[in-house]
Parts: sequence; C-alpha cells; structure tokens
Amino acid sequence: MLTLYYAAGTCALASLIVLEESGLAFETRKLSFANGEQRSPDYLKINPKGRVPALVTERGVLTETPAILSFIAESAPDAKLAPLGDAFELARLQAFNSYLCSTVHVNHAHRPRGSRWAGDQAAIEAMKAKVPENMADCFTLIEETMFKGPWAMGEAYSLADPYLFVMTGWLPADGVDPDRFAKVSDHHARMLQRPAVQRALAYDRG
Repeated sequence: MLTLYYAAGTCALASLIVLEESGLAFETRKLSFANGEQRSPDYLKINPKGRVPALVTERGVLTETPAILSFIAESAPDAKLAPLGDAFELARLQAFNSYLCSTVHVNHAHRPRGSRWAGDQAAIEAMKAKVPENMADCFTLIEETMFKGPWAMGEAYSLADPYLFVMTGWLPADGVDPDRFAKVSDHHARMLQRPAVQRALAYDRG
C-alpha cells in the first residue's frame, strides 16, 4: 500500500490526481500547514525536508513531485501516464515537469513564502510585487511554445497535465488572469471534468 502525505492547496494535488488516474491502491495522510504539522518530529522522520508531497512505498520514501509522478507512471504502466517506451518523448515530458517544478513553482512561492529568500521585509514585499509578472511570463512561454494540445504534451494525456492543472489553479491568487491564456484555460476546464481530478479535489478540500 502506498501512502501519500499531502496538504491542501499545495503541489501535492498533482500526485493525488496521478494516483487516482493510476488505479494503484493508496491511502492518504493530510497535514495541516496552519498547525505546523509538516515540522512535527513524526513527519520529519518521514520527510526531513518538512514539505509535501511525500510518498511512502514498500522500498522507502520518495519526495519531490516529478520523482513521485514518475514512480507512479512506472508502477502503473497500463494507465499510460507517460511514454515509457520512448526515451526522447519521456525526456520531453520530464523537461516540461522540471520547468513547472524549478521555475514556475519557485516564482509562485515568492508570494506566500518570500521569507525563504530574504529576511528583510522590504525585500520580501518587492519579491511579492514581482510575482504577477514572473508568473505571467512563465505561462506565456507555456501557452506559446510548450503546450502542444489538446493535452500538455500532445494527443496523449500524461503526468504533465495534473501538474500543469495545479499551477494554473494558482494564477488568480498570484495576480494573473488565466483567461489571458486560451489553451491553458481550456485545458484547466477539461481537467476539472475528469473523475480522477474530482476525486483528488475532494481529498484536497476535505
């Protein structure tokens, strides 16, 4: 049995969606960031980084969203969540998810968690003020050059789609109108219709 540790409103939603899509048996453990549960001694034994997601497997604990998504796809090949037999296409998928992880997520995090990068309040406020521009730049690049359609990587639904869905959902709070990006907005609306997404959102909001 897989166990996913997650918190509401975080990137862990992508792992929840992919687990729901995979058909694998899993259970969840929801952490309250408001109560600091990610820093509790018990959780730090599971993930010393003090972040989510963390996926407990029979071989150990996995952290970082791209790694967890890849593990799920490899563990459930019949779900066809990644082009496992095509090295180049798999690398393209990993490049897309790596951009979401290393650039888009980091740009977003400068708004709610600027204290990670600066201790001066004026500097933190300056970082927050830059978030709408940085996120809009990221999504302009995704809309115009990265998103292939109808799904993120092209004809086949893949690991990139839940991850992009999560990031798109952050845009309004980051001061960016998603309607500026027609393809991405249409993608987000179609994702909301998927039963796996609806089940994952029920976990996230419950």
